Amino acid sequence: MNIKIRGALRGDCPRLLELIKELATYEKAPDEVTVSLAHFEESGFGMTPVWWAFVAEESEVVVGFALYYIRYSTWKGQRMYLEDIIVTESMRNKGIGGLLFDRLIVEVKERKLNGIVWQVLEWNEPAIAFYKKYHATFDEEWVNCSIA
Repeated sequence: MNIKIRGALRGDCPRLLELIKELATYEKAPDEVTVSLAHFEESGFGMTPVWWAFVAEESEVVVGFALYYIRYSTWKGQRMYLEDIIVTESMRNKGIGGLLFDRLIVEVKERKLNGIVWQVLEWNEPAIAFYKKYHATFDEEWVNCSIA
């Protein structure tokens, strides 16, 4: 297995959207993905991108990715927000998630950000175990909120 980690390109977007839908199915919310390909592409590769990503490729096929954006904490300053880290089901447990996460850590240092934050579903034991390997802190005090 020869995995290559690289920055995402506009041409990767259809595959990234496939993986996002795969994740939504895994998270028991297959109908929640409503973003269009055009909007997804423009948001990442238009005049003012709001997200960036690294992809994991094997034999020129994208088998996983990590998508992030920069958020601002009034307490900590600029931080990376990891929106999703996804590895296609057939390629899980082969170290690909670790390669992507390690690349994010390098990116945080290169951008001089003040850490990485993310969410994980409380029932997603494999993901929780993965993050524990990185000595992640789990906060059970805050409640997620959203509108629409």
